[in-house]
Amino acid sequence: MPYFKKIYGSFDAKVNFLHNDAAGLVCAPYLSEIKVNLFNFSFEHSIGRMQELTQGKVALLGNVPPRDVLQKGTCHTVKESVLQSVKEVKNRSRIILSCGGGIPQGVGTENIRVFIETAKTV
Repeated sequence: MPYFKKIYGSFDAKVNFLHNDAAGLVCAPYLSEIKVNLFNFSFEHSIGRMQELTQGKVALLGNVPPRDVLQKGTCHTVKESVLQSVKEVKNRSRIILSCGGGIPQGVGTENIRVFIETAKTV
């Protein structure tokens, strides 16, 4: 934590982004303290759980599995994953729906379309 504080405290930026596909549950409670205000975390963690751990102080980026759902899934599984990712979320502010880690190579256009269209409805 002292190293992150030093890094994020060394420059003045409106967005301090952290991408961590690893132990996100461990660092989440400390993000606002180290001045992180946008967090992209592992798809293995739910948005609702991350909101609890960050106390709603950090914008969250996620949380559809990139390879197993967006790349290899059907349009139906993509839609269901987007809906499931926000199902338990009470406050939908400060959330940017995405696939965890970025879009992998080879994702079909239809899966991207379904992701976007479903995200618009939640």
